[in-house]
Amino acid sequence: MNLRSARSVSPENMRRGIMSTVWVWGSALALASALFVACGGSARRATAPPTTPTTPTTRVVEDADLSAASFGNINLMTPVGDHFVDNVRGHLAQALAVARSAKGGRYPVGTIIQLVPQEAMVKRAPGFSPATNDWEFFSFEVSATGTRILSRGGAQVLNRFGGSCASCHAAAGSQFDLVCGSDHGCAPLPIGADVITALQKSDPRPRH
Repeated sequence: MNLRSARSVSPENMRRGIMSTVWVWGSALALASALFVACGGSARRATAPPTTPTTPTTRVVEDADLSAASFGNINLMTPVGDHFVDNVRGHLAQALAVARSAKGGRYPVGTIIQLVPQEAMVKRAPGFSPATNDWEFFSFEVSATGTRILSRGGAQVLNRFGGSCASCHAAAGSQFDLVCGSDHGCAPLPIGADVITALQKSDPRPRH
């Protein structure tokens, strides 16, 4: 631009030119900033880890609230010493390990222990009966057609000699989980081993 041309540009035109240039650059910068934020936000959303919904879980407490049909012929159970052992919750190996241990132990839930066909003790869920180490005692009437429950519960259940099942078993050493045995601390029964064996063998319930 020569001097003559520069002189011919009025101050007003120069002001308008400057303002036009500022507006163009301002618009361009604003657009670039908007595109950057949009792209950046999109990238952040794309890389954000997905959230996995969680559902509350309910802890199921294992128990053994048995019916008469759960008790079959005593000779189908596993003999340990002078009594028989079974487990209806899949813990037979653990129950047998405790029964055969000289140090004792706590029986798993679902364990059934019987000396004679007419009586049983069943390990229930923790908290069922703290006074009896969660054992439930049963008195039965057995026949060729099956089992009928006469009474069940804690200290109120009586054995075939008229005494409380829980009271007799309370004499067992604490390490034996209230299970009596020849050397567990319980008082001897008023019948001999030969009578107990005869009662066991004479169980009238089906053996299958």
